[in-house]
Amino acid sequence: MPFMGDLEEVTRQHVLLAVRDGYDGLLVERLSSRQAMPVLYRVGGRLPLHSTGVGLVLLAFAEPGFQEEVLARPLVHEPEKVAVSPAALRRTLAEIRRDGVATFRRRTPQPLVSVAAPVFGADDEVAAALSVVVPQEHAEPRLLGPAVRTAARSISRGLGARRSIGHTGGPFSPS
Repeated sequence: MPFMGDLEEVTRQHVLLAVRDGYDGLLVERLSSRQAMPVLYRVGGRLPLHSTGVGLVLLAFAEPGFQEEVLARPLVHEPEKVAVSPAALRRTLAEIRRDGVATFRRRTPQPLVSVAAPVFGADDEVAAALSVVVPQEHAEPRLLGPAVRTAARSISRGLGARRSIGHTGGPFSPS
């Protein structure tokens, strides 16, 4: 919670923590500033893996077989009702694994940007995803990415993880 609180304090928006539950992300915590934009996300709510920042991170670091199951399903971005290309999603997931951060943009009901990073558990597997959700007009993913990654890395260390995502992307295991 302290790391989420710091991120919320800096961004003055929403900070989300989600875990994978079946084919969805499950929002387990949300901190929101009073001036934060309205969002559809609530604690205990389900989030699509293919069209949210936290969901994309959870999907990118899931087992390859699970990813293929998801990619084989008909996927649509909601609420825009735009079909998701499996090939494009596959490329996006590879970029997230490489960079250690996901940036997702939604146009409706209000334009927003979500920047998310993985949280690793003691088994060095992704245990959760952390994100900030900001209005599109205030979004600077190049600045938000390092802040979200740093908070996620701090939470990971608290969970006993040895694996992390470095500043330049790519996994590393400090000795």
